[in-house]
Amino acid sequence: RTDLPGYRVYEHGELVAEVTDVRDVWREDLVAFLVGCSFTFEAALLEAGAPVRHIEVGSNVPMYATTRECRSAGSIGGPLVVSMRPMPADQVATAVRVTSRYPAVHGAPVHVGDPAALGIRDLGSPDFGDPVLVREGEVPVFWACGVTPQAAVMQSRPPFAIGHAPGMMAITDARDSDYLVP
Repeated sequence: RTDLPGYRVYEHGELVAEVTDVRDVWREDLVAFLVGCSFTFEAALLEAGAPVRHIEVGSNVPMYATTRECRSAGSIGGPLVVSMRPMPADQVATAVRVTSRYPAVHGAPVHVGDPAALGIRDLGSPDFGDPVLVREGEVPVFWACGVTPQAAVMQSRPPFAIGHAPGMMAITDARDSDYLVP
């Protein structure tokens, strides 16, 4: 209830508050769970020589709601949300190789290239996070994003839900390497 740097509180799918403490709204019938985050593989990308633009410019990663619907779980369903990191064309294979070794934290990209294929109209206007520049010779690379549950809440409109604020992730003492598969 206080371990994340930011929470979003939803009522009937509408954002009603963004807070750092949800003890006042927590109820005994709620269940908490953690979803892996692509931030976990970013140090490995950098170590492999692949750039991570939002780190380079000191911003949050850009995240986009796509037109790809996730498989529903009961009455909860919604669009896949993706994060985007531009890669030089000659680094795309490296990014795929490195991140595919982290399947518990989103793994390999879900799409490389044309944003329109995911229903993304404008890379300069992310739905969550901050825009980053895609430079000449770079390719937009998209990974599944842990903001997908919030998009499902917004579309499905349950009476009450709490999610992490985009980019405001749980930090534990687990090492990134704990999620690395050989």
